[in-house]
Amino acid sequence: MENSTEDYRIQSFDLDTQMLLKTALKDPGSVNLEKVSNIIVDQSLKDQMFSKEAGRICYTIVQAEVKQNNGNVFRRNLLNRLQQEFKVREDTRRRSLQEWVCYVTFICNIFDYLKVNNMPMVALVHPVYDCLIRLGQPDALMNEEEVDCLVLQLHRIGEQLEKVNVQRMDELFFLLRDGFLLQEGLTSMARLLLLEILEFRAGGWMLSSTAHKYYYSEIAD
Repeated sequence: MENSTEDYRIQSFDLDTQMLLKTALKDPGSVNLEKVSNIIVDQSLKDQMFSKEAGRICYTIVQAEVKQNNGNVFRRNLLNRLQQEFKVREDTRRRSLQEWVCYVTFICNIFDYLKVNNMPMVALVHPVYDCLIRLGQPDALMNEEEVDCLVLQLHRIGEQLEKVNVQRMDELFFLLRDGFLLQEGLTSMARLLLLEILEFRAGGWMLSSTAHKYYYSEIAD
């Protein structure tokens, strides 16, 4: 069954770009894949909903390209662009918290979707950890938006990340535990989110139904 383009949230682009992306999804060899990867990254940095979906688009293009000519031009361009953005992440965070949160969401999404021989891409492991550890720093824990982003990503890829590098996950969770216990001035929502993620990992990346009810009724209130 084919995914409709609605599924990929590409209807927000102008018609030419929609056409380019639709072609890339089916016949990647016939389009400029560097341009395609730049369009996807640019949109992901601007649009939080898109940054959560973009991994699926990238996965589909990667699969189509492998099938078509066993190539990896798209993946190489995408990783290059992610690396460029990674280098300037502090500037991005200073300039626009929203763009920074979108970047983290996007790189985690790519980590989740793009695999090599069913394993996460080694090139992304440390950059993803660096981003999440940045979100666990005291100044970031003061921003609910950053705490929310951190917790969402850990729900999504925490278990996969821990399997590839448990030491760095420990490092991240020491930060989060210290933030929860020692840091003054956290909002009650940030504190609740941190407690929830600490319990989530302690429970083997699962919440008991009682804990789930407790946190999610609190959050809904």
